[in-house]
Amino acid sequence: MEKEKVFAMSIGKVYPLLVAKAERKGRTKEEVDEVTCWLTGYSKEELADRVTKGIPYGQFFEEAPCIHPNAGKIKGSVCGIKVELIEDPLMQKIRYLDKLVDELAKGKTMDKILRK
Repeated sequence: MEKEKVFAMSIGKVYPLLVAKAERKGRTKEEVDEVTCWLTGYSKEELADRVTKGIPYGQFFEEAPCIHPNAGKIKGSVCGIKVELIEDPLMQKIRYLDKLVDELAKGKTMDKILRK
């Protein structure tokens, strides 16, 4: 998928897919909210507002209040691509969230997911 298409996709369409992936593996929407807020610096209310408004996914990350300083500790592959090697900073942030949700779905503890 081209980067521009991913950046233009609505957070209102993407976010429920992330939640569904976690829920299929016994995790909760609240946990997805927690990892998303940890990564982006949005409050839960701000996150819900952006999902409801359906802003573009790229804009969601561009306007994030503060990407967590430990985000660089997120390592591993998403769709066969190592997140730490992604050159485009915006795409890397998007893949960081994908990786965090993958870790949730795999049953990792929140302490490990949030790099505590």
